Amino acid sequence: MIKKIGILGLGKVGRLVATLLSSKYEVEGIDHAKSDEEFSFEVKIGDVSKEETIRDFLKDKEAIVSCLPYFLNIKIAQTAADMGVHYFDLTEDVPTLNAIQEMAKDSKAVMAPQCGLAPGFIGILGAGLYNQFSEIRSVKLRVGALPLHPMGQLGYSFTWSADGVINEYINDAEVIHNGERKMVSSLDDVESININGRQYEAFSTSGGLGTMCETLDGKVDTLNYKTMRYPGHRNGMKLFLYDLGMKNDRKTAKEILTTALPLVDDDIVLVYAAVEGKIDGQLRRKEFSQSYQNIKLDGKDWRAISWTTACSIAAVVDLVSEGKLKNKGFIKQEEIDLKLFLDSHFGSMYETYKDKNN
Repeated sequence: MIKKIGILGLGKVGRLVATLLSSKYEVEGIDHAKSDEEFSFEVKIGDVSKEETIRDFLKDKEAIVSCLPYFLNIKIAQTAADMGVHYFDLTEDVPTLNAIQEMAKDSKAVMAPQCGLAPGFIGILGAGLYNQFSEIRSVKLRVGALPLHPMGQLGYSFTWSADGVINEYINDAEVIHNGERKMVSSLDDVESININGRQYEAFSTSGGLGTMCETLDGKVDTLNYKTMRYPGHRNGMKLFLYDLGMKNDRKTAKEILTTALPLVDDDIVLVYAAVEGKIDGQLRRKEFSQSYQNIKLDGKDWRAISWTTACSIAAVVDLVSEGKLKNKGFIKQEEIDLKLFLDSHFGSMYETYKDKNN
């Protein structure tokens, strides 16, 4: 049973993760900057990029949740593994995932990266669908985190990590195509998709499948993940990152985009999954389509991307604490039973707060 949890990073998502978990656990957060906001849990100020800061912060914790940018997580995960502390994060970065998966082979605690929305919930959802099939032909997963009212050609606002968005747009994406695992270029393989009568575009991005290509290797003809955006976004980002060469200067790219695309209060998260295959010898297709918007918790408004991400990682932490998932080694998101997840204290938020007009 986990008693005390440390939360690294108290940004848009981290503060909600801490708020949710503090309703059941003793929580302490740490961030590099002091906030004027009042929290319902203890907060420390420290340089989270330094190993000695992390070690000191972890010495009285059973679990740590990293809500920091992906490039800080390998060192943090290694420190947690060395100290026997359960580790959870939200990374979409594939090299970080691979490094943590290797660490987990010798870890005495849980190593569970990619516990957010995508990767994270989308993998749990996809597995919940494809586990109903005796033979799987295709698995297609789509997620979009968007401003509710788009403006401009990009039709976008950075409601979560700008570093993460740029990273997933630049790095290649792993897929299974014609039964073979391969890498494809992100921002390619564009398709149109209609959800609730509104048209979106979807294109390949890195990291959304987590470990699913490994899990379904040799078992499926087609497996892919795509990010959904408003039409025109992909072409604008392709021009910016590739034609103008900004992919070679991520720091400046981040500064330009975050300056140009202001944060909005009203956002929407779209989740779509489709699986084809055989059930009882018949060719079948099962789909899931849902949208989520802002909610109010304890008198405070939370953006859709914040709460859908936060409740997912909080649910995985809670399931480990309650002994409903394994207590050491690497946890793949697709290993988590969908019903178990949705019936959990925090995972049930996906049902409670789904868009009733969907």
